[in-house]
Amino acid sequence: MPFVSIRLAGSATKEQKAGLVADVTASLVARLGKNPAAVQVVIEEVSLENYGSAGILIADRQPEGGAHAAPSQ
Repeated sequence: MPFVSIRLAGSATKEQKAGLVADVTASLVARLGKNPAAVQVVIEEVSLENYGSAGILIADRQPEGGAHAAPSQ
């Protein structure tokens, strides 16, 4: 039984999470021949106040623009 754990900094909408679950499941079916009913996916949303990098909380970083900038909340 494949078990996939995804951690996200910040949050995602229910629709975005449903899409992730569908995409990950489809990939395991297509690439590894797994039964989709056996694929388990857990999404953990980590608050930007509970995640730091380079000695700074992500919530305290100034957005630099680009794909990895912390979203404003």
